[in-house]
Amino acid sequence: MLSKRVGIDLGTANTLVYLAGEGIVLNEPTVVAVTAEENRVVAVGREAKEMLGRTPGNIVALRPLKDGVIADYTITEAMLSYFIDKACGRSRFFKPEVMICIPSGVTQVERRAVLDATMAAGAKAAYLIEEPLAAAIGAKIPIAQAAGHMVVDIGGGSTEAAVISLGGVVVHNSVRVAGNKIDETIASFIKKKFNLLIGERTAEEIKITIGNAFVEEPKNAKDLSDLRKMEIRGRDSITGLPRTIELNELQINEAIKPVLMDIVGGVKKVLEDTPPELASDIIDKGIVMSGGTSLVHNLDKLMTNMTGVPCHVAEDALLCVARGTGVALENIELYKRSISRK
Repeated sequence: MLSKRVGIDLGTANTLVYLAGEGIVLNEPTVVAVTAEENRVVAVGREAKEMLGRTPGNIVALRPLKDGVIADYTITEAMLSYFIDKACGRSRFFKPEVMICIPSGVTQVERRAVLDATMAAGAKAAYLIEEPLAAAIGAKIPIAQAAGHMVVDIGGGSTEAAVISLGGVVVHNSVRVAGNKIDETIASFIKKKFNLLIGERTAEEIKITIGNAFVEEPKNAKDLSDLRKMEIRGRDSITGLPRTIELNELQINEAIKPVLMDIVGGVKKVLEDTPPELASDIIDKGIVMSGGTSLVHNLDKLMTNMTGVPCHVAEDALLCVARGTGVALENIELYKRSISRK
């Protein structure tokens, strides 16, 4: 094999790149900084994320994907080109074969946009694989068996829930609500309740540090003092001056509950549409959760509580989709039924 094979988990929040034979070689935020006038790319990935909310007037840092699909075609193409170059090296003689992950609920137009952007970014051939399928392969689920397995991939822009049997997706549902929506909700809750303005990076930090999907109501002062707390700094929306407040996980739970209920609703919809034979398999095996947002504290507990089906977070939940994409690319003959290509 002279041309390299690259698997890309093109996420709304993070992009992971898998190089066949080497494993995951890149894990960078899906953020691009461009000049406001010429739309020229200044920085990509981690460097661009540092600029979010901190750029001067002539530079704009933005996320080219929204809800798991391409929102800005030109910038996505430049970003893909940057990631492919970084993984394969700039001076390459042969163009690489690239496989990209897409949410299962995308339209034909959105599929075409991903394929076209990948080819324009310098790929010899472009393949698409659905996210739940890649997550299942990456979580080492034996998807080829005649048994039902349920996977819920909760990323930054969308939540993908699917039942997989005999190597294909039987039932799926895609809800365009996930980690980014949780961040937005936290920011608006703090603005409404405390008149404090915070940026999206601070909101994400709060989610990671004291986010909790399932909090027992404190019965006494000791329970209340046991809650995890965090100091938040931001700008007062009334005086316009910097201010610090303290928040606990109970308040954050109250803020993010509606978003979590939307995610659970998407999972329940798949369970309702699952054929009875496969439903009994899912009760036996449980639901496997992957994606960065599945790491929100106690989200598996909330999901188990609301669906009545045992849920557990996959090992290396963040890397499942990228690893699954890479495995499918290395064994393309095995998975060719589940892959579309250009």
